[in-house]
Amino acid sequence: MDVALEFLDPLVLDKAYAWLLPSDPSLADATSRWPRDNIYRQITSLLVLTQLGATSLYFFFSALSYYCIFDRRLEYHPRFLPNQIRQEIVSSMSAVPVINILTLPWFLAEVRGKSLLYESVSDYGWPWLLVSAALYMAFNDIAIYWIHRLEHHPSVYKYIHKPHHKWIVPTPWAALAFHPLDGYVQSLPYHVFVFMCPMQRHLYMILFGAVQIWTILIHDGDMISGHWTEKFLNSPAHHTLHHMYFTVNYGQYFTWADTYFGSHRAPQPELDPLHDALKVMRAKGLVDEQGNPIQKPKGE
Repeated sequence: MDVALEFLDPLVLDKAYAWLLPSDPSLADATSRWPRDNIYRQITSLLVLTQLGATSLYFFFSALSYYCIFDRRLEYHPRFLPNQIRQEIVSSMSAVPVINILTLPWFLAEVRGKSLLYESVSDYGWPWLLVSAALYMAFNDIAIYWIHRLEHHPSVYKYIHKPHHKWIVPTPWAALAFHPLDGYVQSLPYHVFVFMCPMQRHLYMILFGAVQIWTILIHDGDMISGHWTEKFLNSPAHHTLHHMYFTVNYGQYFTWADTYFGSHRAPQPELDPLHDALKVMRAKGLVDEQGNPIQKPKGE
């Protein structure tokens, strides 16, 4: 997050704080009483930026996934809730501010130089840049696998993770529709890693943003199966099965943890929730037996 402040301070924030909290109101070009390293300024900036950033990513990529990838016929599934999309958005927008507040200490520690983030690639070299990216992905994957799996334990599930499983047939708008504590706990590995392992700060920012996008995309309901990547990649099809069957496919990026610990369920065409959605559509006379739309005569 220090990368974002470094970019926005000279561009926007210096002027904003000078206007809100001028050091000398009588001067036209007064600086702010809160310099860039002021902790109260950093807290305020981080809260505003994380809220705007998370909300912007959510609406842009959820809309992109929903309108370009998500099969709208799934909305006829018998377990698709009334007004579900509105509920998913409301739940997401209720969770994001709380998650951002809970995450603030981690971002603040990064900005104040307490993490192992570094500036120049030459500090550790290009090989380490690649190794650190791989370690970041591996660490997140195994940590989130166990966090997620433990959240399904009966003593925890109903208090923290159950709200996210309200969406049996989720849409991309459900990506952030968590109980705030659930969303925060599952995000912890992303933050903890850079306090354990050196990582180039721009690389970290890119991967952190990519994680948020990936979280949205795996909720797109895509049940394409039979492609070679599904053997190792925890695709949207895997996550669709997780929402439908609860105790399978806990992984974040890859299938190896699910495979090794016995919770993997491979996508199969017959498991596609679209089959049940089409049954409802046929009963309503919306599609024929092959799933093709039925054109109603004009005037009806």
